[in-house]
Amino acid sequence: MSTTRGATSGTSPGEARDTPAEGAFGPSALAIDVEREATRIAEGIRAVLHGSRRKGVVVAVSGGIDSSVTAALAVRAVGPERVFALHLPEQESADETLPLSTGLTDWLGVDSTVEDISPVLEAFGCYRRRDDAIRSVVPEYGEGWLSKIVLPSVVDSDSYRLYSVVVQAPDGTQTTRRLTTSAYLEIVAASNFKQRARKTFEYFHADRLNYVVAGTPNRPEYDQGFFVKLGDGAADVKPIAHLYKSQVYALAGHLGVPEDIRSRPSTTDTYSLPQSQEEFYFSLPYERMDLCLYGLNNGVPLDQVAAATDLTLQQVERVYRDIEQKRRTTAYLHAAPALIEDVEQVSAR
Repeated sequence: MSTTRGATSGTSPGEARDTPAEGAFGPSALAIDVEREATRIAEGIRAVLHGSRRKGVVVAVSGGIDSSVTAALAVRAVGPERVFALHLPEQESADETLPLSTGLTDWLGVDSTVEDISPVLEAFGCYRRRDDAIRSVVPEYGEGWLSKIVLPSVVDSDSYRLYSVVVQAPDGTQTTRRLTTSAYLEIVAASNFKQRARKTFEYFHADRLNYVVAGTPNRPEYDQGFFVKLGDGAADVKPIAHLYKSQVYALAGHLGVPEDIRSRPSTTDTYSLPQSQEEFYFSLPYERMDLCLYGLNNGVPLDQVAAATDLTLQQVERVYRDIEQKRRTTAYLHAAPALIEDVEQVSAR
């Protein structure tokens, strides 16, 4: 792996910095000392292993930037011989997913295995339940059709945003239909089987090896609840949850993550039609979302955030409201199970 020192910063990525001088705010605000940060994360992973008395790390790799950086950091922490990687494709995974993830594990020199989760998902009724929900708004949806769900961009309007389903017929014709609340909830609930099935395999291998499971969310995902509870949200350690996506890419370059992974567009890799994270959840490309989130977290003047992201003041305000709304509605994803004793104590106050 590369040991070239990258851009430097006087604070760790998780800490607030002084507000930049007027007119100076931009991508440089997210610059980090990549070598120091990689060392700090590796030390943290080793501390987790020592405290839990576990011997190594299990990482599910998807061919995406976050899981690839997490796996590379785990190797830096404990060496390739104590990292076990999982490839967890299913019948709707993108064609490039498995070649990219296996290429990564070959480059890292770690042991890995492929667990195709399609039979598990079939047994759960994942595809059937989702397709039934789609048919409630697109009755003709059937064999050979593809689909994804999308959300209008928050920067375009203040109006209430509702999810739609995009379906593609076998002849390539695409149609978009507004989803009812019940259809949307059932599609998401069925799709969440995918993340929960993957996590089951991760913990099977972690238990048999006496390893910990490493989660792979970055800071915007963790902050705004872009994960499935007891699915990809479950982990023993989350090495990059404090890092903005731009910082994850900086670490990827420093660690030498293969270029074909670093240049892969962000994708949920959950639906049968290609689906970007922006059209499903964040509304903005990661470069601009990082700057908006950093600006909100650190009190950067609104006009500086607008200038840096090429958005209007009104659009930045919409993004801020959307971030805060996502934090509120997904707070339960971070919560530990409620104990009745605690609930009674709170109610008695």
